[in-house]
Amino acid sequence: MQTLHASKCGLSTAQLPSYILDVIDALTKAGFEAYIVGGGVRDLMLGLNPKDFDAVTNATPAQVKEVFGRRCRIIGRRFELAHVYSGRELVEVATFRAPPKKAVTSASGMILRDNNWGTIEQDFARRDFSINAMYYQPRKGIVLDFCHAIDDIKNKTLRLLGDPTLRFEEDPVRMLRTLRFAAKLNFSIAPDILEVFTPEMTQLLRDISPHRLYDESQKLFTMGHLNRVLPMLIDFDIWRQLFADIDPEISTFIERAAINTDQRIQIGKTINPAFFYAVLLWKPFLERCEFYLNKGIVAAEARAQAGLDVLKRQATRTIIPRFAETFIREVWEMQTRLLSPKPQQIQALSTHARFRAGFDFLLLREKSGDHSTQGMGTWWDAYQLMSTDEKERAISQYNRQRAKSRRKVQTDDVVEPKSVSVEIEPLVQETAPRSRRERSRDRSKPERPVQMVTSGGAEIRADHPILKRKRVKRDLNQVVFGPTQ
Repeated sequence: MQTLHASKCGLSTAQLPSYILDVIDALTKAGFEAYIVGGGVRDLMLGLNPKDFDAVTNATPAQVKEVFGRRCRIIGRRFELAHVYSGRELVEVATFRAPPKKAVTSASGMILRDNNWGTIEQDFARRDFSINAMYYQPRKGIVLDFCHAIDDIKNKTLRLLGDPTLRFEEDPVRMLRTLRFAAKLNFSIAPDILEVFTPEMTQLLRDISPHRLYDESQKLFTMGHLNRVLPMLIDFDIWRQLFADIDPEISTFIERAAINTDQRIQIGKTINPAFFYAVLLWKPFLERCEFYLNKGIVAAEARAQAGLDVLKRQATRTIIPRFAETFIREVWEMQTRLLSPKPQQIQALSTHARFRAGFDFLLLREKSGDHSTQGMGTWWDAYQLMSTDEKERAISQYNRQRAKSRRKVQTDDVVEPKSVSVEIEPLVQETAPRSRRERSRDRSKPERPVQMVTSGGAEIRADHPILKRKRVKRDLNQVVFGPTQ
């Protein structure tokens, strides 16, 4: 072990937020050892801005609870931790771990229970990567380095503590963490890790809970280097363990979505990790829609059932929460509504809760070369920047073009007859109803002279009783049109 001066490592209390100092000071005041450890220390030494800070102490979770009272909540069964709230911030406080007295592992070697308390020297050996095993005491101004991690940081090398095979078997999620840190920090992976990082080893991820794998996938999506880590997931055969029914290839659509996600994170904008799941599952969704449409199912019902099928299949790898599933399906449904909106619904669509996500999705499709969008992504993009009068004119123009397109489609659908049609005389002839003016005109006309009808040599006048028979009005409902049995 070597003790380094914090100032020589580029560390000072001025870089630390007040909430982590509050936790360290409270534990120290209660008579316990307390250090900042993990990614927070690593990122500060690399000149990065840490997202959060974790603390480690020799106090058990129950003792941490006594120190912070209602501000503390103990979580976890396999790995018991204390969550301490300082204002709106959350600090994860772990207790020094020791090697388990009796190993409780699965058949593949994964640790199932790990709540054995120990010393700081034992705790260091239990950590995964050397760069995450430096202990920083801000009030004393020292950094404890047990494994020459400072050299790995200078050389930008990602190295596991201990035997890589054993460490991966203890917790297969470390394979995901390896790729995440390599992509985020732009570090090279140590050769001994590459030797054991095989497709057979990645099969161990099947033993991990789909809920935990979903959490790990969110970390991949939100770290700000998604476009860099996606090829690594394919190269190390992790892709097949995370995503069901998604071809291990990065399409233009997926690549653009990854770049867009990274750019939003870099400028400080918020992102919804479920959006990238909607991008990844878009192709399987379309294929499933086509399957139901070929069966003759109505389009709206086909889309609804296809969405359920694709998300249910993905749940065999990563279980997406219900609220995220709802978001994904709404984004997919917005694609149909944005492609051919009714003119009177355009204004309401632009204020829909999922309009922004649906529009971003549509525009990414269009920029990726998807011609089925028919240029509507660009149209909606321009529409949002218009004034009220310009929007009304744009809607009117859109309505005219829509009507013109419909007329063209109807004209194209007319099929010329190949044979001469035979006109069939109807069984019942109905006279068209006459208007009141026509009836009054007929009454004003002079009566025609009585005509004589000759029948067998005998003359029958037009006023003969046989010709004066009243016409019986027939009930057309009783008339059978067409051939009868």
